[in-house]
Amino acid sequence: MGRSPNTLPTPVTAAGREGLAAFLAGPGKAVVALDFDGTLADIVPDPEQARAHPDAVPALVALAPRVASVAVVTGRPAEVAVRYGGFEGVPGLERLVVLGHYGAERWDAATGTVDAPAPHPGVAAVRAGLPGLLEAEGAGQGAWIEEKGGRAVAVHTRRAADPEATFEALRAPLAALAARHGLIVEPGRMVLELRPPGVDKGAALTAYVRETGAGPVLYAGDDLGDLPAYDAVETLRGHGVPGLLVCSGGEEVPALAARADLVVPGPGAVAGLLSDLARAVTP
Repeated sequence: MGRSPNTLPTPVTAAGREGLAAFLAGPGKAVVALDFDGTLADIVPDPEQARAHPDAVPALVALAPRVASVAVVTGRPAEVAVRYGGFEGVPGLERLVVLGHYGAERWDAATGTVDAPAPHPGVAAVRAGLPGLLEAEGAGQGAWIEEKGGRAVAVHTRRAADPEATFEALRAPLAALAARHGLIVEPGRMVLELRPPGVDKGAALTAYVRETGAGPVLYAGDDLGDLPAYDAVETLRGHGVPGLLVCSGGEEVPALAARADLVVPGPGAVAGLLSDLARAVTP
């Protein structure tokens, strides 16, 4: 059985305390699932410049051999998350899994390959219509489009003169465009992502936990797109699988922080928590 050092924070909920206790008592059965942007990597104005926090990979290396599984669950293409995270070929992360595009893609460190179905045809149609829509809405100079490997497309407003006003102004027209092509809009921190329905972090996490047959489950995220994963953990709790919900940051997404068992101040603190957990379960 592991020990709990004084450095571990105490979850604010009874369910979270139960989840942490179960993790410490049986780390070899635990699944650790983590968002990438805002959780393992700091949020930056240009998503292409995002990289894992310097402490993230060392923390994962320390923890991964002591738990059943570690998975990164992200809206990014799996290959991009692997590259930006610096996960490939790292000793200690041989069993790491990256579930990209909300689980539509999967990268396994054991093979170094990505498995993925064909892209939804609506994504290409939406991508073609986005420049004209942004110009028509007066957002052509402020909002910009991020390609997501043909499986989704995102519109960022962080660089606009008024990011929040631009974000709100684009929500309805983007939702209408997405609906015409069989897609949905997922809001985030100054970003609106258009992607196929039925694909989210909750579905990805549930399928992964079912596949591994493991538990308890620790999930850490920072944005509205992580709420379905929170739902999944709470559903698992209802079926007797303990869980711990961690929110990275919290100020920008109070809806996530309000549901978390534990709130830590950003990716550096997430890495610190993972390191503390690794030390707590070291024999």
